[in-house]
Amino acid sequence: MQANSVAVLGAGSWGTALAKVLAENGLAVRLWARDPQMAERTQRDRINARYLPECRLPDSVTVTADLARALAGADQVWFVLPTKALVPFIAELSAQTGDAIPAHAILVNAAKGFERGTGRRISELFAEPDRAGALADHPFVVVSGPTFAHEVATGKPSAITVASRDFAAAETIAASLRNPRLRTYPTSDVVGVELAGGLKNVLAIAAGVSDGFGFGANARAALITRGLAELMRLGAAVGARSETFMGLAGVGDLVLTCTDDQSRNRRFGLKLAQGYGPEEALAAIGQAVEGIGAAEEGQRLAERHLVDMPIVHAVHQVLFDGVTAREAVGQLLAREPRHHEH
Repeated sequence: MQANSVAVLGAGSWGTALAKVLAENGLAVRLWARDPQMAERTQRDRINARYLPECRLPDSVTVTADLARALAGADQVWFVLPTKALVPFIAELSAQTGDAIPAHAILVNAAKGFERGTGRRISELFAEPDRAGALADHPFVVVSGPTFAHEVATGKPSAITVASRDFAAAETIAASLRNPRLRTYPTSDVVGVELAGGLKNVLAIAAGVSDGFGFGANARAALITRGLAELMRLGAAVGARSETFMGLAGVGDLVLTCTDDQSRNRRFGLKLAQGYGPEEALAAIGQAVEGIGAAEEGQRLAERHLVDMPIVHAVHQVLFDGVTAREAVGQLLAREPRHHEH
């Protein structure tokens, strides 16, 4: 059944873009921003001046800093927060306002990443009654794919994967997003979609480093291809389907994020190649760089499942072990290929 009331929690660029698309598709949308002044300005001016200044919001989008108001009567609740903020927010929402979410509401995660310190995927956190409380009883959907917020918001042709173990929930969310400019493709492989969406950001950092050093298109193509092989090896170890990594949520998102400077993770890698330290590079980007936390958790997952992921390991060394970007690249280039690396 198509929803008619949607809460979008998180008014960054992606949350704002999704709110705009959902409203243009005929849904009543309440976009929640944590900052009351930002919410008031955006509601008044119909433009999110900080994150998506070129795009006017439809009148059917209500912007509010009142969480209870955003959630009241929602058929869908979209979580579009940086993973670092999302994990504590789940606990906060469960403890304080879990009852405010209608029992029939579908929960949708549109962020990409892992819980810091455990490597756990977001769907795993939402499934735990001890962590998520009543939220664990709701259908859960993941939205991921090669989609820059500005291009989706301005109606440029795009395609996205909608993943859930609940087929009806996946179809409902896919229908809510679908229009002549945005194609949606449902799947049941939540594990593969979440792994690909989280770890492609690590590989985008590596691609930025490669391009920052001027290694050229050949090296970038090799890095993307070898990075995809790393994702597929980890996916096979944890029960994901290989075809997921060959689709929009896998190679599609990987190519996009590794090759276009709209990607914050790629730009972060470019800064590292210019000699910036990780903290300096992050400050220069000025927004969340999900690949930083994902590198730590990707390394943790590789060790846990005994999977060889040399590119993820190299990025981890630069971000957490004091290795310079140039040293890490040198170690990668000097590495002897193994039989499975073809």
